[in-house]
Amino acid sequence: MLEYSRWKYAIALIVVLVSALYALPNIYPQDPSVQISASRGAKVDDALKQRVVQTLTKAGLKPKEIELEGENLLVRTADLDVQSKSADALRGVLGSNYDVALTLASNVPDWLTAIGARPMALGLDLQGGVHFLMEVDRKAAIDKRFDAYLEDIRVKLRDAGVGYESVDRNGERGIWITLNRPTDLQKAQGLVQTSLTASATDTGSGGFVAPNAFNMNASGNLIKVEVSEEIVRGMTLNAIEQNLGTLRNRVNALNVAEPVIQRQGADRILVQLPGVQNPVEAKRILGATATLEYRGVYEGNALEARETGNVPAGARLYESRDLGPDGKPSPVLLNKRIIVSGEDMVDARSSVDQNGLPAVQVTLNSSGGQRMLQFTTENVNKPMAVVYIERVPVSRIVDGKEVRSFQVKEQVISIANVNEPFGKNFITTGLERKEAESLSKLLRAGALAAPMDIVEERTVGPSLGKQNVERGLKAVAFSFLFALAFFLIYYRMFGLVTCLALLLNLLMVFALMSVFGATLSLPGLAGIALTVGMSVDANVLINERIREELRAGLPPLTAISEGYDRASGTILDANITAFLAGLAMFVFGTGPLKGFGITTMLGIATSAYTAVSVSRAIATLIYGRRRKLQSIAI
Repeated sequence: MLEYSRWKYAIALIVVLVSALYALPNIYPQDPSVQISASRGAKVDDALKQRVVQTLTKAGLKPKEIELEGENLLVRTADLDVQSKSADALRGVLGSNYDVALTLASNVPDWLTAIGARPMALGLDLQGGVHFLMEVDRKAAIDKRFDAYLEDIRVKLRDAGVGYESVDRNGERGIWITLNRPTDLQKAQGLVQTSLTASATDTGSGGFVAPNAFNMNASGNLIKVEVSEEIVRGMTLNAIEQNLGTLRNRVNALNVAEPVIQRQGADRILVQLPGVQNPVEAKRILGATATLEYRGVYEGNALEARETGNVPAGARLYESRDLGPDGKPSPVLLNKRIIVSGEDMVDARSSVDQNGLPAVQVTLNSSGGQRMLQFTTENVNKPMAVVYIERVPVSRIVDGKEVRSFQVKEQVISIANVNEPFGKNFITTGLERKEAESLSKLLRAGALAAPMDIVEERTVGPSLGKQNVERGLKAVAFSFLFALAFFLIYYRMFGLVTCLALLLNLLMVFALMSVFGATLSLPGLAGIALTVGMSVDANVLINERIREELRAGLPPLTAISEGYDRASGTILDANITAFLAGLAMFVFGTGPLKGFGITTMLGIATSAYTAVSVSRAIATLIYGRRRKLQSIAI
C-alpha cells in the first residue's frame, strides 16, 4: 500500500492555503492617483476635499474616488491620462501650501493588509520610475574641505595663544596665514602642519599622509601652504564616496523599493528609483539637504543691522521663524563661528519634548560633544540659537531651456538660554511635526559632502512597464503551457500530477516574494521561468525513475514509492548547487542580477518541495488505496 503521513498532508495543505492567501494581493490592480499633503501649516480636511472636487469638476475631470487617508488626501483616477491632468489642475490651484505628487494607490482589502499580505514590489523596468545621472560639484567639494582646513588652523592658533591677522585661501590650492608677531613663526608652522595632517587623515587618507602633501614655506610673519594635487584629487573622491553612502541611506529611509545607486565614471552617480512617478519629488528627495547649526547669539541691535545693512564683523544676520510686530520675520544676529552642525551628528530621532511638542533628539560625535560641552559650560544663562537650513534643487524654463539652481532657506527656529552644561545628547525644539520627521531622516542619512547636478534625467513611463509586465508574464505562461502539454501527452496521469505541482510552485514563489518584500523585475521574471524549467527537470527525473522500476518488474505502487525515494536525493543535490549560485548572485550582485538571484533561490526552494513532497502527496491520493492496481498511466 502506497502511504503518505497525515502530518505531511497537513503541512502541504497549510502551505498551499497560506501561499494562496499571501499571493492574493497581487490580483488587485493599483489605481493611478494624486496624493495631496499639507506644508507650511496648511490643513488637509473636508474643506480641502471640497476644494479639490470643485477644481476637478471645473476642469472636466472625473476621479474614481477622493478620500482622506491619514494626513493626506488621495484622489484615485481611472487611468494615467486623468491622473496627469488632475495633478496639473490641482497644482495650479493649491499653490505652494500643498505638495501634489503622483502615486499608485493600493486596492488590497483591509483584512489582507491587517495580516501583512501585500503585493509584490515591481522594479524600474516593470513599474516605471525615474533615472538620474548626477555629477558631483568638484569645486564645491574642494571649497568645503578648504573651509574646514582654514577653521581648524584658526582654532589651533587661537588655542595655542598665537595671534594672527588672517587665515585665508590663496588660489585653488594655497593657504596664507598672516601672523601678528614674526617671533611666533616657528611655533605657528608646527601647529599648521599638525592641523592639516590631522584633518587630511580624518577625511579618508587611511591614517597616512605623504610628506609632500602640504608644501610649506615661511618668511617674516607670513606662512604659505600649497596643498598637493593628490590631496585635492582625494577631496573629490571622498566627496563622491560620502555622497554615495548618503544617497543610499536617504533613499532607504524614504522607503523606495529596490533602488539602484552606484558610482559611474570619475565623478558621477547613477540613481534609479522604481515606482517614483514624479521626477520633481524625486529630485527633492535626492538633492535636498536639511541640517541644523548651533550658534551663539551676538549681542547687538539686529533690527538696526537689517535696516542699515551694517552687520558687525563677528556676526551674521538671520531671520527668525517668529514674526515681528511689523508682520515680517524677526531679525537675529548670531555669531559667525558655528558650535556644531549636521556633520557632527551621528544620530537624530524625531520625538516630543516635555510639553508634547515636536522635537528632534540629537546625538553628536565625540568632537562635536566636546565643543558643545565647552560652549554650554562657558555660557550658562546665555542664549544659544538653532538655525534650520534647507537647500532644495529647483528648475525653471528660460528661453525654452531648463535652468537648474538651488533655493536655500535659513531660519532661526529657536533661541533658548543654556540652563546647565550639556554635551553630546540633547533635544532641539521649534520644528513642525513633519519637519522634525523629515529632518531626523536626513540627519541620520548624513549630509551631502558636495552639491550634485543632474546631468541626465529619464522617466520610464508606466505604459512601458505595463508592456514589459505583459510580455514577461506571457513568457512565463507559455513556458508553463509548453510544460503542461508535454507532460500531459508524454506522462498522461502523472503528467497531470506534475502540472498541478508546477502550478503550486508558481503560487508559492509569488507568495514568498510578496511576504519578503522582494522586487520583481524582468530578470526576476526570467528567473521564475528558469525555475519552472528546473521543476520540470525534477519531475522528469521522478517519472523516469518510476518507469525504470516498472520495467524492472516492480508492482505499480512499489514502483511509485521507489521512484520518489531514489530520485529525491539526486533532485536535492542538483537544487542545492543551483541555490548556491542564486545566493551568490543575490549577495554579490546589484540591480538586475540581484533580482534574478532572488527569484532563482525562491523558485528552487519551492520547486524542490513541490516536486519531491507535494506531487507525491497528490500521487498517493490518486493511487494510494487502490490495492489491486495492475498498471498506471505514465
